[in-house]
Amino acid sequence: MSTFTFLLTNTVVVFLGALQMLMFVRAILSWLPIDDDSPLFAVIYHITEIVIAPVRAILERSEALASLPIDMSFFVTFMLLSFIQSILMV
Repeated sequence: MSTFTFLLTNTVVVFLGALQMLMFVRAILSWLPIDDDSPLFAVIYHITEIVIAPVRAILERSEALASLPIDMSFFVTFMLLSFIQSILMV
């Protein structure tokens, strides 16, 4: 593996890990009584929503998933990021 490919792969893996950490922080913050207008929550929400929104749009096409009382897009996105990360680390 060339040095460039190695650096690019590791950069993507670190980026995906950071994105997963932000998603985890978003989940924790959603359980706390924090104002939705707080700058910290807004930044984390906007960064993670860029990745979650396309998955949500795909999942909403399924009636079975759209009728669930919880938003499965967050979980599916987290699992997809983990899967991509594990493929890149091989």
